[in-house]
Amino acid sequence: MEENENKTREKYVILKENIQKKFTGGEDFVRNMIIAFLAGGHILIEDVPGVGKTTAAKSLADSLECEFARIQFTPDTMPSDVLGTTVYVAATGEFKVVKGPVFHHIILADEINRTSPKTQSALLECMEERQVTIDGTSYSLPDPFIVIATQNPIDQVGTYLLPEAQLDRFMMKLSVGYPDRDSSRKLAERFLGGVLSEDLKPVLTREDILTMQKEVREVHISDELIDYSTSIVEATRGLKELRYGLSPRAGLDLIRASQSCAYILGRDYVIPEDIIDMARVVLPHRMVPTAEARMSRMNGKQLITNILKQIRRPM
Repeated sequence: MEENENKTREKYVILKENIQKKFTGGEDFVRNMIIAFLAGGHILIEDVPGVGKTTAAKSLADSLECEFARIQFTPDTMPSDVLGTTVYVAATGEFKVVKGPVFHHIILADEINRTSPKTQSALLECMEERQVTIDGTSYSLPDPFIVIATQNPIDQVGTYLLPEAQLDRFMMKLSVGYPDRDSSRKLAERFLGGVLSEDLKPVLTREDILTMQKEVREVHISDELIDYSTSIVEATRGLKELRYGLSPRAGLDLIRASQSCAYILGRDYVIPEDIIDMARVVLPHRMVPTAEARMSRMNGKQLITNILKQIRRPM
């Protein structure tokens, strides 16, 4: 068991260090991004332009031997540009399905909130059911499949709010943040040394990822901790500050992320700290405050912190 735990930790460290060759963001950001990926969850990265959102997503993709596609969303992007379409082939007199970029293992949906809600919603079926329907026929997506979406803050010009149903399909919403002085200096040195223009080499294969995701699902979580995570989610349903409480999907994502958190730390069992840690990044973005709560400057992170203080932590 100890040997397996060491191998798990070693693979995680290799992946993390490879990502950090090009991405100089915070340690917690990289860790949470990997946790979500190994849990099979989709990731939304929101921050101001230029802080490395796209670099972070692409560094993860380049570190893996998986098929990668980048979709640059613009106001005129159509659902067919994402999913694919059927075209008529004159030579054969038949219609042919041309699959879109979504038929890859890792999808970078860059600046997803710069396109229309109609096109944003085209990803709903992909993210939840891992399939695409084109002209009435369903096609399965490859395994693994993950969407890493980036967006600028919603108060910026030319941005659209993501539908609440789509927000709920992202396991985590992360923020890169501005780098500190040391990170800025390191970034400048790598830029001047030409490191940032070099391509990353894959360090894990598709089979490695599928094996690790399977092992995450096998991490033990006790009945008491399942009840604890459920209590956290249920507590949101009685808050007057929210328009409505969290969905069952949020609770399932919290459990899976907690398993993944334990896994990268080399454990085959979940502890309360894993759930508490993951609740702060899995739940807040799904919470829709009332108008009164927004006027009082209440947000999801504050509400989750309050809930965690109120619910008894298992021993």
